[in-house]
Amino acid sequence: QVQLVESGGGSVQAGGSLRLSCAASGRTVKNYAMGWFRQVPGKEREFVAGISTSGVSRKYAGSTMGRFTISRDNAKNTVSLQMNSLKPEDTAVYYCAARPRDYSLSASLYDYWGQGTQVTVSS
Repeated sequence: QVQLVESGGGSVQAGGSLRLSCAASGRTVKNYAMGWFRQVPGKEREFVAGISTSGVSRKYAGSTMGRFTISRDNAKNTVSLQMNSLKPEDTAVYYCAARPRDYSLSASLYDYWGQGTQVTVSS
């Protein structure tokens, strides 16, 4: 089992920044690829960013590329998402997720999820 707890969400004006953190515990977290997803009511969970077990390989959704940065610290069992130049359309509940080996763009392929943290961007 892997337990994930997100933090760092909140409200910010358009153009502002937020940094989300995901604290992982349980099995050897460094063996798990990590992903960030987001969801708004009535829509499917959307891939935001993914990072490999080593942190070398990263992938971003087109809508977040250049504005968001995913990183991980395996010594501290944490994964972060730095979000800059935020837009109202970034408003969503953001989730941290883990799966063995490589990251995936598909939410259904992740085994473990955090409870989510709300991000609200006002215009």
